Amino acid sequence: MGRVQGKVAIVTGAGSGLGRAISLMLAREGAQVAVLDISDSGADVVREIEQAGGTARFWIADVSNEEAIASTFRGVHEHFGQVDVLVNNAGILGPQEATDSVQLKDWEKLFKINVTGPFLCTKHAIPYLRQSGRGSIVNMCSIYGLTGSADSPAYHSAKGAVRMMTKTDAIIYAGENIRVNAVCPGTILTPINVEKAKLMPGGLEKYLADMKVLHPLGIGEPDDIAYAVLYLASDESKFMTGSELVVDGGYTAQ
Repeated sequence: MGRVQGKVAIVTGAGSGLGRAISLMLAREGAQVAVLDISDSGADVVREIEQAGGTARFWIADVSNEEAIASTFRGVHEHFGQVDVLVNNAGILGPQEATDSVQLKDWEKLFKINVTGPFLCTKHAIPYLRQSGRGSIVNMCSIYGLTGSADSPAYHSAKGAVRMMTKTDAIIYAGENIRVNAVCPGTILTPINVEKAKLMPGGLEKYLADMKVLHPLGIGEPDDIAYAVLYLASDESKFMTGSELVVDGGYTAQ
């Protein structure tokens, strides 16, 4: 207990799936959590945290809207008095078609949320992390930011961009003791993956069967990723920046 005691963490896309698990984990380990989501589901996460004795507050925020992010982060800092951790988790699945069939509007929408979102949140978190004298930014990447696959070209391309953003920002801000790392999950049974599976031939049942073959340890749970984020958010990882923490059940080992 207390691995992030005294820290204030902003988690985007915190209303469900990995964001929910990350928010609950950080709060359980002592952080005060700013729960951000585009829907009011974040309010339920705050209630869970408070019922467990933690501290959190919910803000509705669209990560692709710079004015909204600037205002929200200012509000977080005013409410909690500091910002120490940013978890760029918000994202969407986007189009599943092959590249030649993807509509430009769908490509642009995905990049606006999955790439521009982390950029804007990082941009507006940095001044507050500077005030704290240190900080940790954790970007949610993917195994598909590391390796290719014959599906979801827009999503995979976006995760590749986030991976490189992580490394570049890590170098830029290292001198200010602001660390930037990425977590690269394998298949985790979250709402976004269930949504993806339902769109694929054979549906959820076939998707799960296929993923179990590809992951030697089977399919992961949200807390498997939340523990990785906890480590990167904590001072335990103080000599780690520009890295990818791959939590994939052995997928990329093959």
